[in-house]
Amino acid sequence: MALEMHRGVNISHWLSQSKRRGAERAGYFTEDDVRLIAELGFDHLRVPIDEEQMWHPDGRQDDEAFDLLDAGLDACLAAGLGAVVDLHILRSHYFNDAETPALWTDPDEPKRFAELWRQLSERLRGRANEHVAYELLNEAVAPTADDWNRVWRFGFDAIRAAEPRRTILLGSNRWNSPSTFEDLAVPDDEHCILTFHFYQPMLITHYTAPWWRAGSFYDGPVCYPGRPVPEEQWAKLSDEQRRALGGANEPFDRGAMARALAGVLAVRERTGRALYCGEFGSWDPVDKVSASIRPAWFADLLSVFARERIAWAVWDYGRGGFGILDAAGRPGPVARALTA
Repeated sequence: MALEMHRGVNISHWLSQSKRRGAERAGYFTEDDVRLIAELGFDHLRVPIDEEQMWHPDGRQDDEAFDLLDAGLDACLAAGLGAVVDLHILRSHYFNDAETPALWTDPDEPKRFAELWRQLSERLRGRANEHVAYELLNEAVAPTADDWNRVWRFGFDAIRAAEPRRTILLGSNRWNSPSTFEDLAVPDDEHCILTFHFYQPMLITHYTAPWWRAGSFYDGPVCYPGRPVPEEQWAKLSDEQRRALGGANEPFDRGAMARALAGVLAVRERTGRALYCGEFGSWDPVDKVSASIRPAWFADLLSVFARERIAWAVWDYGRGGFGILDAAGRPGPVARALTA
């Protein structure tokens, strides 16, 4: 049997994108969190892990980090949850790198990528296929689709050599974007699921986010559905600011969401592979966005996923700007929208 997924939640900043170590890392995500996620009605976790957390620079495994991963997967099993182990960031590849990552330019790096998966497989292969799946790499940013189609096979083949029936999730180039899905070389493998991420429109989901260089400057009112920047506010922007936003202020609603997924659905029709949205969410760290906008965006996207039979995992569980919990650690309005 394969892992059956419907609705899940990402566990960010635990074994990925965090400097926490020791007791602080161990206490950041616990069995109590796993039980709460199950009680809320989710059926699986997506667990991002980073190379620099799991392996020392000399290639030795970090025993503490691997023990935490094992404990988290044990807690999932006890709570009746599945888990996707997502290799999120490599030392040779980060999805926000300003320069071309070494994974695409150094011929030794794809082999190291495969070795990481060989070790992960060795550690995790005793776990049942219906409980744990693997995601090859989060948000590849290769120079070309051909580069990604060449490199993903290193990790894929390393897993298949030992685990012919393990579910492997594979996404497209350029941040798992739906717009690049048709360039993905989909393997003829019934245990492969195709994954994409969805954060459109960025003016809603990444409102004032400092890492979104194109639009972080805009902090005026936003709307959804419709054009994210109201007409009267758009008229106040300089020509340079409008150019920076590009097409980010096109009208957006449930119909636009469906149209944005047309390429993804076409690939499913052609290949027969199941679809999974491994990330979607909306950043609102200081409640700047109207309380009605985020739930409305989530409700529309979830309705499209339901109609098209697309499994998903929201970004994310934590108490940060994307989190479904409020500052006190209680389920907030987004959690209620997701589990309604």
